[in-house]
Amino acid sequence: MTTPVLLIDDDRQLLRATAQTLELAGFDVSPLGAASEALGMLDRDFAGVVVSDIRMPGMDGLQLFERIQALDAEIPVILVTGHGDIPTAVKAIQDGVYDFIAKPFPAERLIQCVRRAAEKRGLVLENRRLREAARQAEDDFPLIGQTPVMDRLRQTLRQIADTDVDVLVTGETGSGKEVVARLLHGWSRRAKGHFVALNCGALPEQVIESELFGHEPGAFTGAQKKRIGRIEHSSGGTLFLDELESMPLSTQIQMLRVLELREVTPLGTNEVRPVDIRIVAAAKVDLADPAQRKTFREDLYYRLNVVSLAIPPLRERREDIPLLFSYFAERAARRFQRAAPGLSAEILRHLREHDWPGNVRELSHFAERAVLGLMPSAATPVPSVADAGGTLPERLERLEAEIIRDTLSAHGGDVQETIAALGIPRKTFYDKLQRHGIVRREFSAKGES
Repeated sequence: MTTPVLLIDDDRQLLRATAQTLELAGFDVSPLGAASEALGMLDRDFAGVVVSDIRMPGMDGLQLFERIQALDAEIPVILVTGHGDIPTAVKAIQDGVYDFIAKPFPAERLIQCVRRAAEKRGLVLENRRLREAARQAEDDFPLIGQTPVMDRLRQTLRQIADTDVDVLVTGETGSGKEVVARLLHGWSRRAKGHFVALNCGALPEQVIESELFGHEPGAFTGAQKKRIGRIEHSSGGTLFLDELESMPLSTQIQMLRVLELREVTPLGTNEVRPVDIRIVAAAKVDLADPAQRKTFREDLYYRLNVVSLAIPPLRERREDIPLLFSYFAERAARRFQRAAPGLSAEILRHLREHDWPGNVRELSHFAERAVLGLMPSAATPVPSVADAGGTLPERLERLEAEIIRDTLSAHGGDVQETIAALGIPRKTFYDKLQRHGIVRREFSAKGES
């Protein structure tokens, strides 16, 4: 889209020449002979730049600037000055004028100035649009997005939310699988019941059965009290099983019976208890692919796969990333009682170029760092560990620490996911944390799965 420029000068010959210069540079120029004519062409949605001479009959350039400030203080105004007006123009910059250009000026000086001002105005309007869209999308968090794939996902969720159909959700780490499950619960008639979540990969095999099915006193060593299992506790509500692919084989067999009969038998008793549950399961792998399914039972997969939902990774919906960043930045600003950062050119470049392996969770942490002022300055780039001094072993140590920190950040501090991504044993991982002085809890996820 061509940037509009309002060009105001009472010198008609200079006005025509300057307008031609800007038009050849690709701008949509509106040449005006009086400042008052510009006011009727401006509003808060004006997407361009105002270039005005200072000395004019009637309303002069400074008076025009004051009127524009009252309308929208973020519309960039460039003042063209004679030599004697420079002190006045300097004061105007202190008051908020974007820039001033002294006559006579090279054409390229004006063109570059207008381009920078247009870029700034574009960022201002984009920030406003994103903030407004983020506020309107609060109920869909973090399924915020204006891409067709997100529109379809939200529509499907609303269609199936108020049914009792079991749902299988697939998506990469940090993409928002638990939020999908919570939306299905919150938008359904089961919302008054419990939403119960269990990460199948976070519990040892000997513990997960007790967590799911419950137990009676004396059912096993250490079972001193009766415990209601997660399945029974979620009766009337929704049971969310995350990292389903990690569920032990013996537990899969029992879960198949629960799904088929809607009943549960706690450990240590023969009593069968009916349950009214809806199961939403999530997996990081494609369970339809035997190579990825591995030891996961095919019959359990087909029993759960009544409705399947796939959450796309951020890299496949890049148009939504600035909007999500704006939402997370506003949320972090409220939490830390800081001002939300604008969408600067540096931040926008990072949002566009980064692959976001940690998806929504990683983006949330990035927004928090931006709010806290922990973004590296473009003027003072952080040196690469390879460029830093020291011996080869010392450089490799720094590189290893950087990789561990980046992986922890991408996976929200989740130990199991980080270890899997790094491909190292758990003991080695903790040894390296200690050696490099890395505190894992500093990377702990505060977002969703």
